Amino acid sequence: MIPEDAPGLPRRMWHVTLTVAGDPIPDSDIKGGLEQLARERPFLLTGRYAPDRAEVRYWEEASCLEDAAALALRLWGEHRGTAGLPHWEIVGLEVLEREVFHLRAINGEMDVRLARAGAVRPF
Repeated sequence: MIPEDAPGLPRRMWHVTLTVAGDPIPDSDIKGGLEQLARERPFLLTGRYAPDRAEVRYWEEASCLEDAAALALRLWGEHRGTAGLPHWEIVGLEVLEREVFHLRAINGEMDVRLARAGAVRPF
């Protein structure tokens, strides 16, 4: 169930970084799963992977951080079967308000180099 927006709160954009990890699998398997996830959810900005972990970064629209985080925490599990993603656990979640994301970028605290939307690459 998708979290309901809090009444009266405007929808905002949140930058999400979701990190998952687990038993190692072949690079080609995780790369293929992330590429399929990008096709299923075209909002995906980037995917990075190693044999035992992966990270996806994207923008989520929600009225509050709690809603954006709830959606992010369900992403991997909801697409596991259709995208062929491994049964890894979520080991990291960062959800930033758009303004905070941009402030970090301006201060050089984040790698915000432009990548082709849906780009999947090794760490």
